[in-house]
Amino acid sequence: MSYNRSRRLFIGGSVAASAIGASGLSNLVSAQSVEAAASQPSVIYGPKPGVAKLNANENPFGPSPAALEAIATASAQGGAYYAYPAAMTLLDMIAERHGITRKHISLSAGSSPILSYAAVAASKNGKILGPDLFWDTTSKAPEKQGAPEIMRIANTAELDIDLDAMYAAIDDSIGMVHICNPNNPTGKVLDPNKLRDFCIKASKKTLVLVDEAYNELIDEPPKHTMIPLVKAGHNVIVARTFSKIYGLAGMRVGYLIASEENTEWINRYGMGGYTLNQAGLAAAIASYNDDAFLTFSKEKIYEGKAMVMDAVKANGLTALPSSTNFIFVNLGDGNAEYFRQAMAEKDVLIRGIYRTYDNWSRVSMGKIADVKRYVDAMPAALDKMYKMQNT
Repeated sequence: MSYNRSRRLFIGGSVAASAIGASGLSNLVSAQSVEAAASQPSVIYGPKPGVAKLNANENPFGPSPAALEAIATASAQGGAYYAYPAAMTLLDMIAERHGITRKHISLSAGSSPILSYAAVAASKNGKILGPDLFWDTTSKAPEKQGAPEIMRIANTAELDIDLDAMYAAIDDSIGMVHICNPNNPTGKVLDPNKLRDFCIKASKKTLVLVDEAYNELIDEPPKHTMIPLVKAGHNVIVARTFSKIYGLAGMRVGYLIASEENTEWINRYGMGGYTLNQAGLAAAIASYNDDAFLTFSKEKIYEGKAMVMDAVKANGLTALPSSTNFIFVNLGDGNAEYFRQAMAEKDVLIRGIYRTYDNWSRVSMGKIADVKRYVDAMPAALDKMYKMQNT
């Protein structure tokens, strides 16, 4: 058994232990721990020094001070234990806010796992339907298991999600409709009344998933959420995350809200609470009602977006209006991958081409100094992009 080796070591060293006493043994262990820590490799937990990381929609202003304090406490007191009690606390907080029960909520390590579980579950009933341009990573999960590819509906000329065309495409072959609102990578938000009407109609035909990862960044977030449809009994599920406005992308906490039946069904495809960790849950609990930090983050994000929009205009380009923490820039006749490479040469990281949208470039908001680096680098990067295209 695993304890045998420890017991033999203790017995074998009992004379020495008696000699140095309990306090001496404690000092010995502490000294060995310090020595072990000193031998560990150096780890970079964020962007490399000198790099402006604007490619992953993170909020670099987090975790909040309250979250950092909670992380330290939870790690010290609960790092050796599974995180069930903390998970129950967070479930209760979410349930209280939305007037639902624990059984309507499923937590996961970020929203990606639970979105993937939903996609895999739904794929047993048919294909997944989505717009041509949306955050499709999790809906692609069933394809790795042999399921059909996502059925895609063209976005409008303005790159909006075409709800009418989406509804018309729903038939018996569709197992789930997947919509991101606000959408990624476009940053555009749907009219809440039109989306609500769509969800009600579509959910009579199939399961509807609304990914609300960026909901807290919208003006008047409660007006745009589809969670009330879950409470009203419609066949709708909603996903949320602590990775965006809360600044906890690295702490990995997300959740899904659905009927008790849908929650239980989707959970069959995951590992439940075994994907959760004490530090992440503590940070989420501390952040959930931290309105001061959320306001601060939102103000900084909007400050960065204003800087980018000014730079876009100054360089003769256009961009889509954004209700998120990123902006989708139209490079005109430019190529987004070449633009990404040109920015990377200046240690500014952004995204490249999405699907066939060669001239659209996504930049995330970061620390204001990093956003300024993007703004300052834009003229030279555009020049380099055109040179690369012409060679």
